[in-house]
Amino acid sequence: MTRPLLIAAVSATLLGGIAGAWAQTPGTVTPRPLPPLANPNDPNLPAKELFGRATSGAPMEARAFGFYSRGCVAGAVALPVNGETWQVMRLSRNRMWGHPDMMAFLERFAARVPQVSRWPGILVGDISQPRGGPMLTGHASHQIGLDADIWLTPMPRRRLTTEEREMTSAVNMVRTDRRDIDPATWTADHLRVIKAAAQDPVVERVLVNAAIKKALCREAGADRSWLSRVRPVPGHNYHMHIRIRCPAGSAGCRPQDPPPTGDGCGADLDWWFTDAVLNPRPNPNWRPPPPITMASLPEACRQVLVAR
Repeated sequence: MTRPLLIAAVSATLLGGIAGAWAQTPGTVTPRPLPPLANPNDPNLPAKELFGRATSGAPMEARAFGFYSRGCVAGAVALPVNGETWQVMRLSRNRMWGHPDMMAFLERFAARVPQVSRWPGILVGDISQPRGGPMLTGHASHQIGLDADIWLTPMPRRRLTTEEREMTSAVNMVRTDRRDIDPATWTADHLRVIKAAAQDPVVERVLVNAAIKKALCREAGADRSWLSRVRPVPGHNYHMHIRIRCPAGSAGCRPQDPPPTGDGCGADLDWWFTDAVLNPRPNPNWRPPPPITMASLPEACRQVLVAR
């Protein structure tokens, strides 16, 4: 993406609400099923209305179809809400589903975190819906079961209650001027945890706020080989977004482009702190893109949606 287009994307993000803020929106302890659709076969119906009503994974071979922001997942499994080194947040959203490769990564990463830091474990935010696809609220990506949000708040040494999982917010890592991390909340353990994620061989990207990337560049030390996978994005000051590669056997999965060469620090990172990016001028002609319909998704997603 060119810088003018990226500035436009940042501006659109700010107009629509800071990316990542949705992750901290409280849930509910009394979730209710969505009402049935009057005409689920309407070709103009947004696909999010269909995928948002799926409550279990498609009983098919595990495969990811499409791209991270336009696709679906078959054979998704749910991450157990409690593990020795993880706890799942916002249970009411039912977004703890993903490809088995993502589940294997999360369990491996969660076990690694106490080995490299003082964190007892991780708090897991949204992964994907039971069959992936576009979401009714929040994310543009997370559609093929290969994205996961990890809060930048350590798991406590006790099991959280249902109410705490729905109402607690993660901690903001970024200063109010958005030009650097907040030294009152940022610690060396945050670097160690993000580094551990970026070093896992299946990880394609770790997305964080540019201020967090700045801190990582400053504090990484001699080993900078992992920094190229950590990419700055708007928002993401409460959590990191981890994206893993397309799984073996998922021929219909479109991979992420390789990250640019170099560590992503220096002049390229400085651009994120220019006034044009931090305070973009609103575009009066900007309109939200039309919703994704089933016709816009891979053909296999139709079978994923109806599989019983």
